[in-house]
Amino acid sequence: MDQSAVVAQMRQLIQVLAQHNHAYYVMDQPTIEDSEYDQLFHQLKALEQQHPELTQPDTPTRKVGGKALSKFETLTHSVPMLSLGNVFNQQELNDFARRIEERLPNQKIQYDVELKFDGLAISLWYEHGILVRGVTRGDGETGEVITENVKTIRNLPKVLTSTTTPIPELLEVRGEVLMPKAGFEKLNAENEAKGEKTFANPRNAAAGSLRQLDPSIAASRPLAFYAYGIAQCQPHHGQSTMSASLEWLTQFGFAVGEQHFVCDSIQEVQTAYEKINAERPNLSVEIDGMVIKVDDLKQQQQLGFLSREPRWATAYKFPAVAALTTVDNIDWQVGRTGTLTPVARLNPVAVGGVTVSNVTLHNIGEIHRLDVRIGDTVSVYRSGDVIPKVEKVWPEFRPVDSVEVHLPEQCPVCDSPVVMPEGEALARCSGGLYCAAQRIEAIRHFVSRKAMDIEGLGDRWAESLLHLDLLKDVADIYHLHAHREKLLTIEKMGEKSVQNLIDSIEKSKKTSFASFIFALGIRGVGETTARMLANTFQTLDALRNADLDALKKTPDVGDITAEWIIDFFQAPHNLEVVDRLIAAGIHWDAPIAPTRQPLNGESWVVTGTLSSMGRDEATQMLQALGARVSGSVSAKTKCLVAGEKAGSKLDKAEKLGVAVLDEQAFLALMAEYGQSLDA
Repeated sequence: MDQSAVVAQMRQLIQVLAQHNHAYYVMDQPTIEDSEYDQLFHQLKALEQQHPELTQPDTPTRKVGGKALSKFETLTHSVPMLSLGNVFNQQELNDFARRIEERLPNQKIQYDVELKFDGLAISLWYEHGILVRGVTRGDGETGEVITENVKTIRNLPKVLTSTTTPIPELLEVRGEVLMPKAGFEKLNAENEAKGEKTFANPRNAAAGSLRQLDPSIAASRPLAFYAYGIAQCQPHHGQSTMSASLEWLTQFGFAVGEQHFVCDSIQEVQTAYEKINAERPNLSVEIDGMVIKVDDLKQQQQLGFLSREPRWATAYKFPAVAALTTVDNIDWQVGRTGTLTPVARLNPVAVGGVTVSNVTLHNIGEIHRLDVRIGDTVSVYRSGDVIPKVEKVWPEFRPVDSVEVHLPEQCPVCDSPVVMPEGEALARCSGGLYCAAQRIEAIRHFVSRKAMDIEGLGDRWAESLLHLDLLKDVADIYHLHAHREKLLTIEKMGEKSVQNLIDSIEKSKKTSFASFIFALGIRGVGETTARMLANTFQTLDALRNADLDALKKTPDVGDITAEWIIDFFQAPHNLEVVDRLIAAGIHWDAPIAPTRQPLNGESWVVTGTLSSMGRDEATQMLQALGARVSGSVSAKTKCLVAGEKAGSKLDKAEKLGVAVLDEQAFLALMAEYGQSLDA
C-alpha cells in the first residue's frame, strides 16, 4: 500500500472515530457498540505502528476519549454533570419506583416530571447575579468553556434581577440548549435558499451553533436555554423540592419546560408520559422522552448516586423511531475472545437521524426468536435513540426460496469446531490457541504475569510480530530466538530489548502446571480453577483425557466450565499448539501428593478496602489454605471478609446469614493457620 493510500485510510478512521467519540462522550448518545469502536481504534493503531512516520497529528490514539475540543478552553466541573439511567416501558418504570421505595421505606414519595430535551447540556455560573461562565457537559467531568456563545442566547438571563428574592452570591444552573422547531425549520429553509449546509435535526443545529469559534454565528441562530436544575447555590436557595427550585429559577427569568408535572404516584407518572407522548408533535421543542426525579431534595440526598448516574432520577424514553429495509446477508464475526456474533447486512436505511447498514443480531437464539432470514423485510429501530436493532420480521414479504439460518459448525476464520454448551446463549470458536481472530487475546493472556509471565511482550510488539508473520500462535513465542535479525527491525526493539525478551521467554519455560493450564486461556478457567485442575489431575495427559464426570467432580469446576474444557482439548488445532509448547521445553516440577488444607474447598469473598493489605494479598492467603475466593456472595459462601465501604456484598451476606469477618478478625484467623503479612 503506497503512502497516500495509508494516509487516506488513517484519515477515514480518524474521522469515523471522532464522530463516535463525539456521539459517546459529548452527546452521550453512542451509535456503535464498544467492540465496534475498539475494532476501528485498533485498526488505526495498527496502521500507525506499521507506518509511524505517517501518524496524523490529530489521531485519537494519543488522546483520552471524551476530552473537550481543543479550540475551546476546558474546565473541570466542580460538581460532575452525570448522565441518567433509562427506562423504556411501564414495567421498567415500576421497577425504578420499586427500588426507590425499598430505599425510602414508609416515606411519601412524589415525582417531579419534566420534558427530556433533545439538545446540548450546559452549566451556567453566576457570581453576584452576573453570568460569568458557560460550560458544556463534555465528558461529565470536563467541559468546554463557551461563555461568549452562551451570552448570545436570547432567552437566557445575563444578569439576575428580582424585586422579591435576594440574588445568590454563587448560582450554578444546569440546563439544555436547543433550537425550537420553528427556528430550526426557518434556519434550514434560509440555508437551503443560500445553498448552504442544512442540519439533520435541531439537536445537531444547536450543538453546531454553540461550538462556533465566532460568537456572531451563535448569535444568528435561534437558540434557547431551558433550565432543569441547580448544581450549586450560595447561600442555599431555601427550596425543599425539585419542582419548587425550578419555580424559584423562573423568578430570575429562566425558562423551564413548557409542560411540567408533580405526581403523587408512579401511576400518575405513567399517565403524564402518555399525555406528553400524545402531545409531542404540538410541542415547540424536540423531546425524546421525560425526566422523572424524586421531588424532595432531602430524599434525593438519601438515595445518592451510582457511579455515573443518580438513583433518584431516570429518563423515560419514547418509543424508538422505526424504518423498514431488507436483509442482504447475515455474516458471522469472530470476536477476540472467540464469540461468534451474527451481523445482518442491510440495505442502507435512515433511522433516527443515522444511516444504518449493519445491525448485530447478538446470537443464534435471537436469530431463531425473530426467525430472521436473508432476503427478509425487517423493521429496524433505534432503541432509546442509541443503538439500532432489528425488532420485527415481516414474513408476508418473505421470498419463497428463503431458508432458516443455522449456527455454523466450523469457525469462519480457522475452521475449528463451534461450540455452545447447553444453557449458554453465546457460541464460540473452540480453537482459542489457534484462531487468527483470537490471536492477540490469546497471546496477551498467555504472556501475562499470572500465566507464563513473559516480560517485554506487550500488545504493541505482539502486533508487530504478527505483522512480520512471526506469531501465528502462542507456540511460536518459543521460536522467536531464531528470528533475532527480524526482531531487531522492529521500532524501539534494540539489541538489549531483544535479548531481554529472549531471556524472559527462556525463563518462562520453567513454570507450574497450574500456571500452564491458566495460560491456555480455556474459557471459564481462572487462576483458582486452574490450580484445582492441577491438584486433581496432576499431569497434562490426565487432564487432556479427563471425561466430563471427572471434570465435574473437580472443586470449582461447574457443568458449563467442564464442557468448555472438554471442547478445548477436543479441538485438534489446540492440541497441536499444546504439543508444540511442550516440545519447545515448557516444563514443571513433578506432582507432589496433595495434603489436606484447613480451608479446602470453602468459598470465601473479600470486599471493601483493607487498611493493612490489598485484596490480592488477602486472596493469596486464603488460596494458600485451600479456599476458593469468589467475586460474588451466594448461599454457598462460607465467609465474607469485609473491609471499609463493603457495600452491597456485605448487605447480601447478612441477608443470607453468611459469616462475616472484619479485617482484624481475618488477620487473627490467618495467624492461627500460620499466614501473616510477612509470610
